[in-house]
Amino acid sequence: MKDRRSLERRIRAWLVVFVVCLVLSGATAFPLVHEVRWVDGWGLPGAVGDWISQVREGLDATDAKYPFMLYGTDWLAFAHLVIAVAFYGVWRDPVRNVWVVEWAMIACIGIIPLAAICIPLRGLPLWWMPVDMAFGVFGIVPLLILRGMIKRLERFDTVSAVPAGV
Repeated sequence: MKDRRSLERRIRAWLVVFVVCLVLSGATAFPLVHEVRWVDGWGLPGAVGDWISQVREGLDATDAKYPFMLYGTDWLAFAHLVIAVAFYGVWRDPVRNVWVVEWAMIACIGIIPLAAICIPLRGLPLWWMPVDMAFGVFGIVPLLILRGMIKRLERFDTVSAVPAGV
């Protein structure tokens, strides 16, 4: 029983790490205009600096003339927060709600084709592709670890459910 509790604590610790990262990545979409202005102020050199300046110019122009368009990034942030709430089920009952982790793994995999299709379609520089794809790659790592631990927890439950002498 002690090993099971230890495994549950580790699952919850990984959940906290994943959910905090999910919430932080979503929350950064709310103040997008201010964040990009701030980063542009760093004066980054080369293609990255040029790209950040172009993004700032686009956001400034959009914010000045069509501020309602930025409502899309508010919805992006909200979606991150809602997805984070879904992990409460995993916190309460990891075995029964492992599907949430598996669904999130599918979403991480889906980032790869999304970036591959939309980055060239929207005219973003191709070197930006690995940056966006990294969200899926780095996101799936804790989810794979979580899923493995939850499957181990499931085996604990299966073994303890077998009647003695069978």
